[in-house]
Amino acid sequence: MSEENSATSGYDYMILVPVILLVIFGLVFVYSASSHLAEHRLGDSCFYLKRQAIFCTLGFLMMIIAMKVPCTVYLKFVYPLLIISIILLILLYIPGVGHKVGGASRWFRLAGLSFQPAEFAKISLAFYLAYSMAKKGSDMGTFSKGLLPHLILAGIFMLLIIGQPDLGTAVIIGCWIFLLLFVGGVKVWQLSLLVFLASIAVWQLIMQADYRIKRLMAFINPWDDRQGIGFQIIHSFLALGSGGFMGAGIGNSKQKLFYLPEPHTDFALSIIGEEMGFIGVACVIILFVLLLAGGIKVALNARDLYSSYLALGLICLIGLQAVVNMGVVMGLLPTKGLTLPFVSYGGSSLVFNLFSIGILLNISSRTRQISV
Repeated sequence: MSEENSATSGYDYMILVPVILLVIFGLVFVYSASSHLAEHRLGDSCFYLKRQAIFCTLGFLMMIIAMKVPCTVYLKFVYPLLIISIILLILLYIPGVGHKVGGASRWFRLAGLSFQPAEFAKISLAFYLAYSMAKKGSDMGTFSKGLLPHLILAGIFMLLIIGQPDLGTAVIIGCWIFLLLFVGGVKVWQLSLLVFLASIAVWQLIMQADYRIKRLMAFINPWDDRQGIGFQIIHSFLALGSGGFMGAGIGNSKQKLFYLPEPHTDFALSIIGEEMGFIGVACVIILFVLLLAGGIKVALNARDLYSSYLALGLICLIGLQAVVNMGVVMGLLPTKGLTLPFVSYGGSSLVFNLFSIGILLNISSRTRQISV
């Protein structure tokens, strides 16, 4: 079968079905969690639902395009994408260019829609890491070729993101790159030393900012400041706890009524837990487990090393973000301001995650056609 046909036919339902169901979950609970908030702030209870629907449409279009384009095409654009990503991240530092929310300049805003360059940067890094690790092969075990160049590039991206400031996203990227370099063959002692040094740096960054210290204290004991820094996580606990096994029913959340701040974004899972109970949260977790298993299977069966690394990088990035968001919502990790992929309200995250799924489906399709 020709390369063109193999790249454009067939669907991997182990990936596609969980993603579609998660997006449906997202639409339902973005509306449920945000309707009262949107009515109060903007006079339109469907405001966030309409925007999420626009992002879904754009994201699925991007997914379909990515399904049709062989992943090898992106090899031609590895370095241009990196340069564009760095330029976009730098532009956020120019006064009046970046859009500030809560003191952080992480977005560009145009025609009422926001774009977060960090999401574009993650995709660019995924392409570069897959290309670079596949090209170096056995040389990944050497410090000069395996660790150093990837560490320098990752450091540039992470420093630009930390300066926004967005330490949480930078830490996620660091953990993700650590995982990929481990799989790529970088020696364990080098990675262990890197983790030790990075831990010291992160600790220093936390200690230098009062709001980060407060977040850490809220994680350790949120009850010390119930009306302050611990307010959000306490109401997340209340939402999850009050949902019980079956939940209060869709639309019947009490914590979304101006108790839990921004319930449609970082803490969307809390509202799912309150309205659908343990059953709802378990369904979301199972869907992510199925998606992660499907993505890893694609990576293991990919026809070449580049495709394998790219599939692994994309699915691990989605999985890591999901685990961190769930950990924050359940009080297992400090608050990081990270959305739940496909479910939380957020245009850039949804669009780029669906684009990543399109690439995974393309790799899977080509692999299965060859095996046939």
